Amino acid sequence: MMPTPATSHIDVRTIEPMQRHATIFNRFDELQPEQWMELVSDHDPVPLHHQFETQRQGIYDWAYLERGPQRWRVQIRRMAAAATVAADSGSCCSGGACG
Repeated sequence: MMPTPATSHIDVRTIEPMQRHATIFNRFDELQPEQWMELVSDHDPVPLHHQFETQRQGIYDWAYLERGPQRWRVQIRRMAAAATVAADSGSCCSGGACG
């Protein structure tokens, strides 16, 4: 279920191109888990989506609300942190967590 309304709204058409991605990531990082922002763009933000995939993998959800041809709208939701598994051994039993 998608929360409503958006916690934040960014129309990148009003932001200098060199500042867009930094502005978006800063705003995303301010979101609490399960909050989301709506992004409005004049083009399909595929490069931004790839950047999210490499820099925020596993903590965001991306959903198109509108797909051109004049305007794209994307919902970017900050996901709740997933349960962590001990990274050093790959086992949930590290550190005596399991019986």
